Amino acid sequence: MPVKLKIRKGDRVVVITGRSKGKTGEVLKVMPKENRAVVQGVNMVKRHTRPTQMSGGGIVEKEGPIHISNLAHVDPKSGQPTRVGFKILADGRKVRFAKRSGEMIDR
Repeated sequence: MPVKLKIRKGDRVVVITGRSKGKTGEVLKVMPKENRAVVQGVNMVKRHTRPTQMSGGGIVEKEGPIHISNLAHVDPKSGQPTRVGFKILADGRKVRFAKRSGEMIDR
């Protein structure tokens, strides 16, 4: 059963451990069932592709999925890694906020 993730498509995240440690990027795709996300420019893998009518083939480099536990949100104020919390605003909306600065992540 998939768990509720605090990372969504379009978020700015930083890799906190692993081969791509320290790199930041935007989340392109989230896979909640596997607890993984694809981040732009992070965890680059090479794929050998056969020529098709559309492409010439060869060795293509693309982003591979990375585990959610290896990612942290980037604080909108300081640019540092931060944890995420939820709070309910006066108008009843549930929004995410950075615990480091208190800044809202959701627009």
